[in-house]
Amino acid sequence: MGLTFTRILAAALLCGLSASLEAPLTNGAMAAGIGNGNGNGNGNVGFRNGNSNGNANIGIGNGNGNGNGNGVFATGGNLGAFNSGTGNVGAFNSGTGNVGAFNGNNNASSTSGNHNTGSFNGNFNGGLFNGNGNIGAFNGNYNGVGNHN
Repeated sequence: MGLTFTRILAAALLCGLSASLEAPLTNGAMAAGIGNGNGNGNGNVGFRNGNSNGNANIGIGNGNGNGNGNGVFATGGNLGAFNSGTGNVGAFNSGTGNVGAFNGNNNASSTSGNHNTGSFNGNFNGGLFNGNGNIGAFNGNYNGVGNHN
């Protein structure tokens, strides 16, 4: 009796496992299988790199390792897209040593809008030494407006 119960339990478990493995295929899931779409879009520096990789895979080991380590050709010591100045990392940065996006732009002085980390920091400053060393977002903007050097 105990052996028969064990066989029935094992058969029920196998049927349940089989149904759970088939469910993604019958429910319209796109990435059915093992190890699909992993390790994509990592380690990118710049703007719009490593997006939409490893999607809609069916099978085993598909769509892995795509869109990793992309960047934009660096000039002036900048790493990323659409940077000016020197030593900037990210996109749309000016000034010196900014990390993130849209930092150190449209400043009247080269001593403004430098060494910011985050986004939209140190922009539109009109004096000397304005909008420097900010961490976060939307810091150090519009200081000394109307001043010219």
